[in-house]
Amino acid sequence: MAGRKRHSAEDIVRKLRRADELAAEGKTGEQIANELGVSAATLYNWRRSYGGMDTDAAKELKELREQNNRLKRLLADAELEKDALREIAKGKILGPTAKRAAIDMLKEVKSLSERMACKVVGLSRSAYRRLPQAQTPADPDSGLRADLRAYAGKNPRHGFRRAWAHLRFDKGMELNKKKVHRLWKEEGLQVHRAPRRKRAGQSSVPVIEADAPNVVWAMDFQFDSTVDGRKIKIASMVDEHTRMSLLNIVDTSIPAERLVAELAAVFAAAGGPPMVLRMDNGPEFISEALQQFCDGRVGISYIPPGTPWNNGFVESFNNRLRDECLNRNCWTSVLEARVVIADYKDDHNYRHRHSALGYQTPAEYAAGCTHTHHPVACEIA
Repeated sequence: MAGRKRHSAEDIVRKLRRADELAAEGKTGEQIANELGVSAATLYNWRRSYGGMDTDAAKELKELREQNNRLKRLLADAELEKDALREIAKGKILGPTAKRAAIDMLKEVKSLSERMACKVVGLSRSAYRRLPQAQTPADPDSGLRADLRAYAGKNPRHGFRRAWAHLRFDKGMELNKKKVHRLWKEEGLQVHRAPRRKRAGQSSVPVIEADAPNVVWAMDFQFDSTVDGRKIKIASMVDEHTRMSLLNIVDTSIPAERLVAELAAVFAAAGGPPMVLRMDNGPEFISEALQQFCDGRVGISYIPPGTPWNNGFVESFNNRLRDECLNRNCWTSVLEARVVIADYKDDHNYRHRHSALGYQTPAEYAAGCTHTHHPVACEIA
């Protein structure tokens, strides 16, 4: 089938003049249209648009209309592009993977063509259509990617270093940490954490260095609640040198007498008390019962009020406990909280590989630690 014929402005003017001649001869509109090879509607539209114009004026009018149509299309494309950019998340989209996801979203949500979506996002159509190696059968790291996804699914708040330590030491896989980091990012498994504020100044209390096991044990409390609103109080204590979790008390209330009884049990299980207990100025810690219990047996180091960063080891442990356990669970009873938190602390001692300990677990490090305490490095307040 022949394509539609396009008439120039000059052709239109010539045909209109010929139509006037045929009309003067007495021919009807249908006959004139047939002789000119156009429809009667087209002839009518030509007369309405170009009637009474010479060739130059008609040509100029047609060019202006074509230019106006192009400008309208450009404006419509610009508005569509702005609308699409508003739909995309704020900030610059980095990486082909994120750009492909943005293009797919624009095609689905905004019904944009592939060409327009690629233009808005800034990715060529060939790059958009090319499958990443990770999505092809030829990917040599498919097994490792699956292991990382499985680990992240089980431990959603862990980072790539702990995943690498698990694969390297628990599964015996020889892996480069940088490669694990790259695959971890490509799979979108990063853990986003709030930035920490820098603390200016130094504590007025002399720093007590835990240069060996059983030198400094740090204690602190934190709180949670059950689904019915009952308060849960959690007491934790860690050895600052080995990072071992030594105390697990979970109850609605922990008076000083209960704390003293639990400390006595921990001291007996550990073969003796530490040299120093580090703690804040909470009512249980400054109580007469604890003072009498520690008198002559254990030194007490109180951090200045309002400076939790001076008790950083147990604060770090509590932050991990909050992030990986408390925030991921809803307690129906105090008993459930007690069991789950005890399991978490046991997992911390025997399965969590700590980077500061050479990626050993606290229990492994404590079993092989040969460090001895140097009295000069420790000042008991």
